Amino acid sequence: SELIKPYLGSKYKVTEVPKSLIFYMSKHSGPVNEIQWCPVREQSHMLLSASMDKTVKVWDAVDTGCCLKTYSCHSCAVRAARWSSCGRRILSGGFDSMLHLTDVETGKQIFSSKTEFRISALKFHPTESNVFICGGFSPEVKAWDLRTSKVLRVYKAAVQQTLDILFLPEGREFLTSTDAVSRDSADRTIVAWDFQSAAKISNQIFHERYTCPSLTLHPKEPVFVAQTNGNYMALFSAQRPYRINKKKRYEGHKVEGFAVGCEFSPDGTLLVTGSSDGKVFFYNYHTSRIIRTLSAHKEACVSAIFHPVLPSLLATCDWAGEIKIWQ
Repeated sequence: SELIKPYLGSKYKVTEVPKSLIFYMSKHSGPVNEIQWCPVREQSHMLLSASMDKTVKVWDAVDTGCCLKTYSCHSCAVRAARWSSCGRRILSGGFDSMLHLTDVETGKQIFSSKTEFRISALKFHPTESNVFICGGFSPEVKAWDLRTSKVLRVYKAAVQQTLDILFLPEGREFLTSTDAVSRDSADRTIVAWDFQSAAKISNQIFHERYTCPSLTLHPKEPVFVAQTNGNYMALFSAQRPYRINKKKRYEGHKVEGFAVGCEFSPDGTLLVTGSSDGKVFFYNYHTSRIIRTLSAHKEACVSAIFHPVLPSLLATCDWAGEIKIWQ
């Protein structure tokens, strides 16, 4: 993309809140569950989307707003899809219990495997590009190795479902947010794991009686944020013992049972989240105040993500199957 080229050599500038709609992209016939910019900076004009309509799509979301490819390897809703670190492959998992690694160019499956559960969360290891973690409607979370097509490790938690997975820097530890439903479950909502030993480090991280549909890491500071079904985002230390910051709480948006995602801007100054009323909320990370809201969608906005290279370019998606690009 010619638009991205001038920014590749320079340091990321300050993030502004986007004001105007650039592209309105609606080729999905069902809710969009997840969107992700391509992690390869030179190819970051490409946006990946996973939908309940059983497809994964790749868009040129910077230059044209056009759908470049549609992948239809799943027979049920696609709940999670992630770019590989090289940007040439897409890992996807769905309610058909299938895992697929698809070649972006050819659309062929490099790896496919059936799991014992419906998949709702996938994350690649931050330093081991062939390793990923998969969770879903099961008490178990599994680490896979794409080179052997086998399960490396199994992490067992007394829960019914994994909602999200977050690797901490360097990938030695990771967090899972779970749909713990027993009466004393408030202490099992977020679980910290040792990646190598599969040992549980802590399940005493979050004590509110809310599930956390998504987790996100700050790009520069050792903290992470959990989106909660209590209509607020909570801030935690990303180092043991992962304490909650009781002084900061980001509230004003609505979650209401949707898997609403949240993310920091690349410079770490803003925290952005969707909202079940279709709005996007921009919070000042330091003060936790709302800077601005954007009336982005008519249906629930489940994800809002800043572009990794172009300052202030934002992608949003919603429960009606629409994706929008803002600047």
